Amino acid sequence: MANPLIALVGRPNVGKSTFFNKVAGRKISITEDRPGVTRDRLYTDASWRDKHFTMVDTGGIELKSEDIMWKEIAKQADVAIETADVILFFTDGREGLHPSDYDVADILRRSKKPVILVVNKIDEYSPDKIYEFYSLGLGEPFAVSAEHSQGIGDVLDEAVAHFPENTNEPVPSLKIAVVGKPNAGKSSLVNRILGSERSIVTPMAGTTRDAIDTLFYRGDKAYTIIDTAGIRKKKNVDDDVEYYSNMRAFDAVRRSDVCVLVVDSAEGLTEQDVKIIGYVHEQGKPSVIVMNKWDLIEKDTHTVNKFELQLKEDLKFMDYYKSIYISAKTGQRVEKLIAAVEEVYAHATFRVPTGELNDLIGDAVRLQEPPSYQGRRMRVFFSSQVSVCPPLFVLHVNSEDLLHFSYQRYLENTIRRAYDFTGTPIKIVVREKKEEE
Repeated sequence: MANPLIALVGRPNVGKSTFFNKVAGRKISITEDRPGVTRDRLYTDASWRDKHFTMVDTGGIELKSEDIMWKEIAKQADVAIETADVILFFTDGREGLHPSDYDVADILRRSKKPVILVVNKIDEYSPDKIYEFYSLGLGEPFAVSAEHSQGIGDVLDEAVAHFPENTNEPVPSLKIAVVGKPNAGKSSLVNRILGSERSIVTPMAGTTRDAIDTLFYRGDKAYTIIDTAGIRKKKNVDDDVEYYSNMRAFDAVRRSDVCVLVVDSAEGLTEQDVKIIGYVHEQGKPSVIVMNKWDLIEKDTHTVNKFELQLKEDLKFMDYYKSIYISAKTGQRVEKLIAAVEEVYAHATFRVPTGELNDLIGDAVRLQEPPSYQGRRMRVFFSSQVSVCPPLFVLHVNSEDLLHFSYQRYLENTIRRAYDFTGTPIKIVVREKKEEE
């Protein structure tokens, strides 16, 4: 069963994202003192008084605006309201009531959902500061200062009181980070997988600014897909919001179980694509390289082979890569992506039995001895796999200094030939052990 959902809604710049970050315990939502910074729906799992829930931050609702982006933000807020179990309606205690607050309140009343009225930015409480908010007809207002963490507990107490019973267990899920350059089709791919307009999609690059988590199911298996902002070159990032967007994308890679690396097939693999893929490789994450926009490529019987040869050339540092050719726009082969994600994750969590590993390494050493250095040669006494994600192999040897990187590569290739580790990096380290030990 999915966690109960708390939605944060209200006008722009009333402090929803600050509250969101405080409850999450880390900066997930980008906060800046200007409207429109939060665009998509941002999710985080949290708990209060042993009650687990998912909280969603939404972009500010500007009902009167004709701007296309504000209309898209309003659509996203509507979906959050529709799917929420409890709604926190944020208003600004410094500015006081705004005509838009009445418009939003009307929408929330029609939703028939439990609505908690939050008057934010009340640094020093007095009854007269919140009296006018009773006119919204949403019950007793809760005075808070999200920035100073005042009153947050009272709001959460009220929120969890509305939860249905038997919702205390968090939902375990496989976390999939979707990363790539701007305009590679990441959000379109996420929407296609989810079967809904989960993320805002427009033709302009850089529309997604935050890393957006969404829980979904395939059968009885739970997944969390993380749509991220496009990662641009550092020299092209000259805006604080975009800088933090890039940082959120890198954070999404670190906390993911599997990375989906989206590449624009029509543009081909660029230097920036290789840098992003390289970062995922360095973080030890299993991954699937998605060649998107395949519908735009003129094809013959050799087209895929040509692309694969180019990938092998550009990705020599991770020749274990797993690739799939799709079109998020038409849906071509998108259904195969989850199977590919499951495959590489299974490889990343596979353990080689210790006995088999020692036989394999022993045979490899006998077939090709390590190179000697100053008359000394490395000896391998014992081998074991000590962890997964990524698979980590430890070789107990007579001297750590005697392992040459080329021989380490030889041993890695030996392991990969014996066991299928497609899509995941593996690591080999050596530990010095005296021969008499």
